[in-house]
Amino acid sequence: MGVLYNIAVVGGIASIVLGHVKNVEYGEIPPPFDYLIATCWVMFAINVFGTVMIRKVKYLYVTVWYTLGAVIWTTFVYITGNMFSQMPMVTGVNQANLIWFYVHNAVGLIFTPLGVAIAYYMIPKQLNTPIYSHKLSMIGFWVISFVYVWTGAHHMIHGPQPHWLQTVSIIFSFSLIIPVMAVITNFFGTFATAPRGTRMKGPIPKLLMMGTVYYVFTCLQGPFQAIRSVNEITSKTDWVVGHAHMALFGAFSYFAMAGIYYVAPKMAGRRLYSEKLGDTQFWLMTLASVPFFAVLWIGGVIQGFAWLNPENTFVDTLAALKHAHWMRFSTGGLIFIAYFLFLYNILQTFFGKYPEEAEEQEVAEAETAAAQ
Repeated sequence: MGVLYNIAVVGGIASIVLGHVKNVEYGEIPPPFDYLIATCWVMFAINVFGTVMIRKVKYLYVTVWYTLGAVIWTTFVYITGNMFSQMPMVTGVNQANLIWFYVHNAVGLIFTPLGVAIAYYMIPKQLNTPIYSHKLSMIGFWVISFVYVWTGAHHMIHGPQPHWLQTVSIIFSFSLIIPVMAVITNFFGTFATAPRGTRMKGPIPKLLMMGTVYYVFTCLQGPFQAIRSVNEITSKTDWVVGHAHMALFGAFSYFAMAGIYYVAPKMAGRRLYSEKLGDTQFWLMTLASVPFFAVLWIGGVIQGFAWLNPENTFVDTLAALKHAHWMRFSTGGLIFIAYFLFLYNILQTFFGKYPEEAEEQEVAEAETAAAQ
């Protein structure tokens, strides 16, 4: 499965570079590579469900529920966005509805459950503290499984789709506050009840805490921008870009990095190469990402009001965003560097020598040279 998936990704990216793309955001990879990705996902699903079926415990922890949910939801979401939306009879507004069903649920029913699943496992594990409330976690899971799927149309408010569909998406967008509150109450509650010495010890708890903070802001921003009067200003602006970036580069990247920092040493059979480097990467990424997201939100509001002024030209709008875009470029570069520090730390964990090993080798070589 891993080999096929990497072939699909490399082939898909090469196709995009060569100009062969689908008109689907988050789904640009064209056939046959998108079909190959779907095949890999089915193989992954069989592996996950097979593992659950042969379990030796009766009850499932919330992480398993979110993982199973992601496997099921992704199957329908991916097929709808990448295949059904490309059928000849699906055109115009109907195609737009299917595509935004896919785009929004790619974040909400793929990245969200998998990211939250990692955090639900990692936070109690890393802090050596039971989850604050398992019952609350299950309430959050079942609410998000019912509510999230209906929210995609809020990306097309004031558009040509039916008014009732817009209203439905707004109502369900605000309903998302329920599972969000369940999740953040559990995460922050577990941190609050953990021993003080473990709360921020090393890069993993820091990443989990900051990922939770970004998750809060992302999930509160979504319902807020679904309000018609707010959407009139923010829709299609940098505000929406900042919202999506905070979800992927913020919350779920932090959760994923925490998971990799935990798993990589176990796979390598060694300790993490450098916790100090992990802390440096965390602080660089965090100090850069805060202004990165802030300028996108502020720039989006400026952009929205500029578009509403008929006297403004396209160039006027760009000029108003000049400083915001430079800030985004510079802070984005720092985030890029932080990712390389993370990659270096992981690669060194698998293949590198620890600093003390390098020093011992240098001493041994010096002693050998002196003896000769």
